[in-house]
Amino acid sequence: MSLNRSVQKPQLKIGTKSPTTSPDYVGLVRFLIQPFLDSPESLSIDCEMSNTRNRAWIRIAFESSDKGKVFGRGGRNIQAIRTVITAAAQTAGHSVYLDIYGSSAGNRDGSSFEEDREERLPPPKPREKRGNGHKPVARIRSH
Repeated sequence: MSLNRSVQKPQLKIGTKSPTTSPDYVGLVRFLIQPFLDSPESLSIDCEMSNTRNRAWIRIAFESSDKGKVFGRGGRNIQAIRTVITAAAQTAGHSVYLDIYGSSAGNRDGSSFEEDREERLPPPKPREKRGNGHKPVARIRSH
């Protein structure tokens, strides 16, 4: 019995891309979003692939009552979901676009996350001009 036996280790090639396989985007999105939903059966996912440009368009819709949970505070949840999907796409040599649509009549159907975020920002406030270029005087408050 020999203890110094040579064992061949498998050769791993990092960064190789298989052109015939692509990630299961629908399954990945379903796995990432369903835990946030009160009614997971309302989740609708559409994935469109463009093989000539190596792009994927993913469109999702769910009940508007779950929108806050999916997006998270400040959009953190949806940004994390986008990051995971983008990472999966990059390993396959794809670029990916994720659009989120409202699914209730009370909400605007067809609105994506970017459009919603732009609408929520308040318009910039004009700066007040002080008279004759004088600086404001700081006043000390007494309690």
